[in-house]
Amino acid sequence: MMAGRDMSRPDVVRGRTPMLAPSTTRDRDRFGRATEWIARAMGTPAFLIGLTLFVLLWMVWNSVTPEGLRFDSADLGFTALTLALSLQASYAAPLILLAQNRQDDRDRVQIEQDRQRAERNLADTEYLAREIVALRLALDDIENRVVNREVLREELKAMLEQLDSRDARRRDDADAPAPEGS
Repeated sequence: MMAGRDMSRPDVVRGRTPMLAPSTTRDRDRFGRATEWIARAMGTPAFLIGLTLFVLLWMVWNSVTPEGLRFDSADLGFTALTLALSLQASYAAPLILLAQNRQDDRDRVQIEQDRQRAERNLADTEYLAREIVALRLALDDIENRVVNREVLREELKAMLEQLDSRDARRRDDADAPAPEGS
């Protein structure tokens, strides 16, 4: 009889183990950091000088030392040295590519963050521009109201003066004795 599968965890279905388990992720990150360190180290003048000294030492050792102490033959074109350098190059290329892929991933994340930041800045700038326009319109309205109030006050004063003068004429007419023939 088969044991029942735990369907709540799809990573355990059919005996599969999770691809990105926490320890695996840490190991991959550690390996990635190591590849970046190696790739950075291979691009330094110190590495090139060290590799040149290593090759020169290898060639001098296998050319000058007694026949019994040599481990690579100059007659065969330093075959072991060629193989060692080929092996180093065959590992260097993928390590450099891994480091570049990690850098590309970081660059993608940085570009996305920059894009989001730029969108926020644009939204903030547009908001501030709208607020400035609203403030300018409000100031224009206030100036127009002040002008309108002053104009209205002057017109009201003129109307009041007209009303006062008309009332004064009516009073004068009412106070004046009526002509005798009426």
